Amino acid sequence: MKKILSLFALLIPTIALADNHSVAFSLTQHWVGFVAIGIFLIAYLAVIFEEQLHLRKSKPVLLAAGFIWVLIAISYHAHGMSDQVEEAIRHNLLEYAELFFFLLVAMTYINAMLERGVFDALRDWLIARGYSYRTLFWLTGILAFFISPIADNLTTALIMCAVILAVGKEKPKFIAVSCTNIVIAANAGGAFSPFGDITTLMVWQKDVLPFWDFFSLFIPSVVNVLVPACIMQFALPKGSPLPAQTSTHGMKFGGDIIVGLFLMTIATTVSLHHFLHIPPVFGMMTGLAYLKLYGFYLRRKSKVWVHVTEMPPGSKRDPYNFDVFDRIAHAEWDTLFFFYGVIMAVGGLSFIGYLSLLSGFMYGELGATTANVLVGILSAIVDNIPVMFAVLSMNPDMSHSQWLLVTLTAGVGGSMLSIGSAAGVALMGQARGHYTFFSHLRWTPVIAIGYGASILVHLWLNS
Repeated sequence: MKKILSLFALLIPTIALADNHSVAFSLTQHWVGFVAIGIFLIAYLAVIFEEQLHLRKSKPVLLAAGFIWVLIAISYHAHGMSDQVEEAIRHNLLEYAELFFFLLVAMTYINAMLERGVFDALRDWLIARGYSYRTLFWLTGILAFFISPIADNLTTALIMCAVILAVGKEKPKFIAVSCTNIVIAANAGGAFSPFGDITTLMVWQKDVLPFWDFFSLFIPSVVNVLVPACIMQFALPKGSPLPAQTSTHGMKFGGDIIVGLFLMTIATTVSLHHFLHIPPVFGMMTGLAYLKLYGFYLRRKSKVWVHVTEMPPGSKRDPYNFDVFDRIAHAEWDTLFFFYGVIMAVGGLSFIGYLSLLSGFMYGELGATTANVLVGILSAIVDNIPVMFAVLSMNPDMSHSQWLLVTLTAGVGGSMLSIGSAAGVALMGQARGHYTFFSHLRWTPVIAIGYGASILVHLWLNS
């Protein structure tokens, strides 16, 4: 093994001594760096073609992250600098751990509301109203815009899509146009709230922007939705859908209480971070205790209900049966592991030195505004999470307005293509055959106009 490591040492670029007598070197022009880039690109191609390969997106990025850091570790170990690699890995793991537990709590609450039928009740209420196609188009878009800042944009899009599918079975064109509008609205709504999208959450957790500053993106986000929606509405069929059969179950006991507990969790998280400078993940984990205690209360009521109800087993559902750990088990684990792979892989490329080179070109040569606009366009092709994490890792010297701009563009840029956001990818599966890559692509020029308009409005209002 020593001979192998010595051979790697001969292939490492020239080493430079820093002022603090520590040794550091760049691998950007070395075969290790080139191989790391290749590994990352292959892994991300597998992510992009997830539907075709039937390979969950977490698997290739987890493997890529492992290989990249092993290559780095071998190179640094050959120079007796393993401590620097260990420190870098621990730093990236800490960043992931904060994101992981924050998202786990949020997903648990969303799953609890799904189990209690909160979103089913909303869907049934909309379907029963007998609105016209145009009214449903606007109403689902507005609801997606205002629900996604509290829930995540993925869950919001799926709920609104369920409404569209239930009432638009006879009008495939209505489904295609409305799903496109929902994706745009859900992404735009998530862009002006730290809780609405993973990218805004990462920006807030890094203390780049204070909590309330995100809401200055509200009007640009509205513009991002309104411009394409005003044009797309003319492609809708006329008339109203036939009355659809709705669920008779309604919301289960305690659904409204869990919504209140989630809002209280958000309030706890924001307050602790704003007044005591405690990391947001601490407030979220405290909020998980609210749900667990209420779950304990529901379990006690369930035991009493089963004991006193003289009904044959299975003849009547238990309205109080609730298990918090079952809701945790239903979290989007593939997504959570995908975030791990992305953060570790991008962190490895940053450690090699590629992000410094990219930052120097984008923010030094092109300028902050151009670079941030390109970030949004890139997020339509590549998922916005690694793009935003790369920007945060670069940590370019930008004004407050420019950090708001990149938060906006990374959030809404993915709407230009159906594969550019989790909401778009999910709806292609849910409305398969109606909402497709090409049905969305038809409206890309219109969405791009809204994208440009939102940027201009932001620069006008917030510069």
